[in-house]
Amino acid sequence: MAEIVESGGGKGKGDGKVRAKKLSTRVDMTPMVDLGFLLITFFMLATTLGKPTSMTLNVPDKQEDKKEQETEPLKASKVLTIFLGRNDDVFLLDGVAADDDVAATTLKKVRFGTELRSGIFKAQTRVNSQFEKDEEGNLPFVVVIKPTVVSTYKNVVDILDEMAITKTKRYAMVDFLTPLEQELLGDRVVPRPEDEN
Repeated sequence: MAEIVESGGGKGKGDGKVRAKKLSTRVDMTPMVDLGFLLITFFMLATTLGKPTSMTLNVPDKQEDKKEQETEPLKASKVLTIFLGRNDDVFLLDGVAADDDVAATTLKKVRFGTELRSGIFKAQTRVNSQFEKDEEGNLPFVVVIKPTVVSTYKNVVDILDEMAITKTKRYAMVDFLTPLEQELLGDRVVPRPEDEN
């Protein structure tokens, strides 16, 4: 609290005048410090701290029995297959299986960003306009993502980001290439000595 401290005054030495007492003030800063800490505490508790950003990855439920469920085979015409190559190259195979005769001419090389996104949207529009939803109400469009030995972890994260951006609900990640797919892609997915550096 603020205090007023009186200092000794009194009569002068002989002039007969009465002098006013000089008062000195001393301000106690303890309540101000308390208020400062209360404000700091309030703002620390009231503000929202930066939240870590993470990506949701849906994985299949664990099956108790090892017996596989029988499902209808997926038609190649409903699938966009995405192969991740070296140096951020992406190869799209839209609506065609790797063993098809036109697979080599249909395989399209794109880059991450608008090229890839427009390829996904184009395939999505084609499939969803040709086929109807299934019994559960899911759209027929499916994306199969196939990372290769020359692709990077960043490529996998980028392609999962693209799935979120394009609102693709049904996609699967497959970590191996069939012999026909390896033959189709050729040396584009074969490791080179400079890839090891």
